[in-house]
Amino acid sequence: MAEPAALEGRVVASHGRHYDVEIDGDGRRQCYTRGKKSGPAVGDRVRVRPEGRQEGVILDILPRRNLFYRSDAQRSKQFAANIDQLLLVLAPEPEFSDDLTGRALVAAASAGVPALIVLNKADLPGAGAARARLATVESLGTPVITLSALDTDQVRTRLSPLLHDRLTLLLGQSGMGKSTLLNALVPDALAATQAHSEALGTGRHTTTRTQLYPLRDGGGLIDSPGFQAFGLQHLSAHDIEQGFPEFAAPIETCRFYNCTHRHEPGCGVLAAVEHGNIRAERHALYMRILAENEAARRY
Repeated sequence: MAEPAALEGRVVASHGRHYDVEIDGDGRRQCYTRGKKSGPAVGDRVRVRPEGRQEGVILDILPRRNLFYRSDAQRSKQFAANIDQLLLVLAPEPEFSDDLTGRALVAAASAGVPALIVLNKADLPGAGAARARLATVESLGTPVITLSALDTDQVRTRLSPLLHDRLTLLLGQSGMGKSTLLNALVPDALAATQAHSEALGTGRHTTTRTQLYPLRDGGGLIDSPGFQAFGLQHLSAHDIEQGFPEFAAPIETCRFYNCTHRHEPGCGVLAAVEHGNIRAERHALYMRILAENEAARRY
């Protein structure tokens, strides 16, 4: 008996090695992968061999436009593929990390993905100070939108035009109010999450689940687990450099073509830091990421 013809579709949810794939014109199948090769990410286009009425095996991942992920010495964590933009959710309480924010933006830049920031919990006393901490990244071209996710009308008015017909990855540290924001934009998200968990037999364990939610006016939101670390060990030194747009002009004046912008004489970036044209904390972040990646490659 001949094997059924392969189908194509898009991965719309993942939990471990289980995936929901929206098959083109043929509903949704619960799928899995075979072997130990890297699995697909939500947003990937894939080829699936049907098994039974509602299941399937993922055979191939079709070519990607991009893949947004983090990596460290222990593992890589794929967030999403083929996205149009990153929406990074921050808040004054619990206090967000400048280091993790900077790393997420470097990852976005290296993947060629535009980013915007939502500063949530605008009603809290620390919102003004939190906004001030984002002045540097905002001046470098990352929009910052201040709002309260509890105000559903405000969320939809401010964000819906920015999400229309785009596939957006929703990302944030734990406790930033990402789920509240998602529920304001996708009213049935909680019900969809529960149904997905029950279908996979995972109960209410949603912290390791990534899921794509269609938006009413077109486009989609990919909800991802909160994070407390953001390694970038998959990036080359050049990729890291590209994640700091304020380096671009000063690099043109570096004396050496292979300048690492750490100690070399005649370095345009170091001169810009000394003159206050590049923030010292941003250069320190660059140095940390570069040192981590170099140390990882030695082991």
